[in-house]
Amino acid sequence: MKRIWEKLEGMESKIAGKEKERQKLNGEALLDNQDLCFMLNVSKRTLQRFRMSGRLPSHRINNKPYYLESEVMKFIKEHLKPAAGKGTM
Repeated sequence: MKRIWEKLEGMESKIAGKEKERQKLNGEALLDNQDLCFMLNVSKRTLQRFRMSGRLPSHRINNKPYYLESEVMKFIKEHLKPAAGKGTM
């Protein structure tokens, strides 16, 4: 049982050390589809629609779309409305 416990502790430390490292383009953080879906609470298909309409710029790296953090923040400010009922009263 002790050996199993030691293995589990070793696996836990490996997982903790492998937190997702952000890729960068010209020093700026890149977000992938998964990051953005979680951040905006939208589906992959919705992100595709934003890309195809030209509202959300993306960059293809190894045939995978990535988004510059600054462009995402600009998109949020210009296109997304604040949630109703939050903020001011």
